[in-house]
Amino acid sequence: MRPRVDIVCRTREDDPVSSHSGQAAPRALILAAGAGVRLHDGRPNGEELPKALLRFGGRSLLERHLASLRAAQVTDISIVVGYREDAIRKELDGNGGASARLIINPDFEKGSIVSLLTGREILESGTPVILMDADVLYDVRLLARLLRADKPNCLLLDRDIEPGDEPVKLCVANGHIVDFHKRPKIPHEWHGESVGFFRFTQDAAAELAKRAQAYVESGLTSLEYEEPIRDMILASPPDRFGFEDISGLPWTEIDFPQDVIKARALLPLLGE
Repeated sequence: MRPRVDIVCRTREDDPVSSHSGQAAPRALILAAGAGVRLHDGRPNGEELPKALLRFGGRSLLERHLASLRAAQVTDISIVVGYREDAIRKELDGNGGASARLIINPDFEKGSIVSLLTGREILESGTPVILMDADVLYDVRLLARLLRADKPNCLLLDRDIEPGDEPVKLCVANGHIVDFHKRPKIPHEWHGESVGFFRFTQDAAAELAKRAQAYVESGLTSLEYEEPIRDMILASPPDRFGFEDISGLPWTEIDFPQDVIKARALLPLLGE
């Protein structure tokens, strides 16, 4: 099924656009389609809000994303939605003129790789793309570091990583990314946790769309979106993808109930 694209408060053509180090201004693609199964103990009943609408300090994660992107002069924003897209639409309608394009993923119960492919129009748009998980509370300096990094294709890495298989690990050897997986398969010198924010050149973004399509067409729809990113990194020269070490800046991904507690504790540390 083809995704449906809706416009909520279309971005104005006269919005300010940053040069972003002389490159074309990137478009943002936020993945917000999931039902938050793990947050709700595997039993979301259709009444719970999407994780993007969790509120901290009186503001939803989505509101924070949009404000951070606008402050960085990233004004072309698309959000892949699925579960309770009505609630996200309502949030945007009531958010004082927030600009975003909604892309509807009707198969949101499958893996996030399907949501990634649902946003292929953005990935293949011929512009750099900022890809973001919606379920992250973060200091705005993380986004600034991503946008200002001198690596055109850039991933964010935090050396403060919890043990176990849950964190997605960005693995480094000789200063280069050599693996990207929850359970790394390639020897490396050290690793950190991926924040879930990425900056891709137009070529890398288009390649990512093709790799995601190959997975989905092969029936591998239960996989997470990191798989085609890993494939792309491993198939590329060592210097094509770089990383920005943001260790020490506060952030958390919200997957489990304890993450909500952690997020509330982080609030006083965030640069607004």
